[in-house]
Amino acid sequence: MLGIVTDGAADVPPEWMTEFDIKRIPINVHFGEKTFIQDEELTLGDLYKMVDDKSNPFPKTSQPSPHQFVEYYKKHFQPGDTILSIHITSKLSGTYASAVMAAEELKGAYNVVTFDSLGGSMSVGFMCRAARQMERAGKSVDEIVRYLESVRDQTHIILTLDTLDYARRSGRVGTLSAAMASLLNVKPIARMQDGLVNMVEKVRTRKTALERVISLGKELVGDAPVHLGVMHARDLESGIALMEEAKLNFNCKSVQMTDLSISLAINFGPGTVGLALYPAE
Repeated sequence: MLGIVTDGAADVPPEWMTEFDIKRIPINVHFGEKTFIQDEELTLGDLYKMVDDKSNPFPKTSQPSPHQFVEYYKKHFQPGDTILSIHITSKLSGTYASAVMAAEELKGAYNVVTFDSLGGSMSVGFMCRAARQMERAGKSVDEIVRYLESVRDQTHIILTLDTLDYARRSGRVGTLSAAMASLLNVKPIARMQDGLVNMVEKVRTRKTALERVISLGKELVGDAPVHLGVMHARDLESGIALMEEAKLNFNCKSVQMTDLSISLAINFGPGTVGLALYPAE
């Protein structure tokens, strides 16, 4: 049995974690001097309550340490097991590097195969699901990794943020110019490209932003069959509206909606909604 592990910056619907036996190592969330372990000590609801209280410091996230990875692998798997560890882009987080160091430390006892998704959010969730489906169909871990490498560049994440404030304060978003950051009333559109999140456009209204997310996606995938993921950060209404519009515009083989993970909600802010477009066989 192949172990599949991802991290707290991946958006994996809870039912997938059960159905496809996907484990998710939590990230660390820091509010000033206090540190919380995602999911175990801090739920998404807790996070939003703390963020809403302006007397709290702005939260920051940090990747699991190599030691946390080692302990996590040992807790969930047996010596001799093969573990495929699929993680958020190494260009935005040290999570993948921590996994690589842990894999090296456990070499000989566990066979940990690390994979840099060069993505995040639901693109990683789709990769984890595909990996399990392939394993159940009898594919080897080498075949699964080759497949993941082949779809990495064909996977797209497009988001619109309700405000630039969180992205500016988190410092995690590229090409966020000072001039753009000062225009806090615009609705920015961000794309994950080559492992980085870049602000690609800014529009004036939420309605236009949602329309542009769809049209940008259409430019990228056309009528090719896709698995569609819709993510939202405490804005179910916009998430549903985006999903319904996307279903009319894309050749969807499956559709899934999920909350944006704590890590991404902190970096992009409540009100963020977006699409993950993942190639369907």
